[in-house]
Amino acid sequence: MFPSVNDLLYIQVASADGKNMEKEYKSRIADIEDDTLLIEVPIESGSGRMKRLRMGDELSVYFLTGQGVKNYFNTYVLGFADDIVQLVRIRRPELETITKIQRRHFLRVVAKLDIAVKLKDDTRFVALTEDVGGGGVSFLAEGNYGLSEGNELYCWLLLSYKNGTIDHVPFQAEIVRTKKLETGRTMAMLKFVSISDMERQKIIRYCFERQFDFKNR
Repeated sequence: MFPSVNDLLYIQVASADGKNMEKEYKSRIADIEDDTLLIEVPIESGSGRMKRLRMGDELSVYFLTGQGVKNYFNTYVLGFADDIVQLVRIRRPELETITKIQRRHFLRVVAKLDIAVKLKDDTRFVALTEDVGGGGVSFLAEGNYGLSEGNELYCWLLLSYKNGTIDHVPFQAEIVRTKKLETGRTMAMLKFVSISDMERQKIIRYCFERQFDFKNR
């Protein structure tokens, strides 16, 4: 089922540095358009502080049915509108993407992208990502680089969009987990430690393009 006007939304926001991603905010749907929801500026649960959102911010949202069942979906900020108060315009979810099971907080898509990596000792190599998202990436590397949990990396990710444009996205990341594969290679799972809002939004844009591609196949 879709949320309705005046329904409360409970929101988590992807952050560039990975902090505060567990904070929950409340908002109310003010209006519904064909492919967007107009919501009030979110307020932090408990403190009552308003949350300033930016274009492209990635959101994990749930709303409650009359029976108290949580319905989850992922979305992102499209823009803003002025009514009596300022409203935030977010992408309206497709019906099939609304689920009663909470998924990973933020959208992550399978993608084979070139990533250049520099370690603290100045070792450099190029690898292929396994997946990318607003909070981090995973990649496969040869097993001789000694990658382990807690390592800090400096990376440059190559993004290619549907319109043919290409972007290089720089960021600093930390390895949160590694997995040794039977092939001898290592899967490294990263979270962003330092990335600008503009660069993170490029990755989110790429993720949504990929998601729509998968859905339309």
